Amino acid sequence: QVRPVESGGGNVQAGGSLTISCKSVGLITSVFNPKTMGWYRQAPGKQQRELVASITGSKSTNYADSVKGRFTISRDNAKKTVYLRMSSLEPDDTGVYYCNDEGRELPWGQGTQVTVSA
Repeated sequence: QVRPVESGGGNVQAGGSLTISCKSVGLITSVFNPKTMGWYRQAPGKQQRELVASITGSKSTNYADSVKGRFTISRDNAKKTVYLRMSSLEPDDTGVYYCNDEGRELPWGQGTQVTVSA
C-alpha cells in the first residue's frame, strides 16, 4: 500500500531547529524519482493544509514566503525520502506537517507534529 510516513517532529523553542523526514512507502523508485514532492502544514484549528516547500525530481526547490530563508527541503531518491530542515523556528510554524506530491494525489499519512514555544 502506498503511503507517506512522516517522522521527526517534536517540541522546540523559538529560534531552534528541527529536521523532519518523509519516506514514501510502497512507491517504486521509478515512480518516486520524477515526482515533485511537497511539505504541507496544517496549523492548529485550521482544516486547510498549506504547501510550505516543494522539490522537483531534478531537485529544484520552491518555498512559501513565510518560510523562505529558514526552511530547506531536500530529497534522497535512493531512499525515497524527502526532508525538511527548519531553522529559526517561530511559534507560527506550529502545526502538523505532511508530505505529498504536488497534486496531493497520494494517500495522506499521519503527519508529524511540530510545536514551537515562544
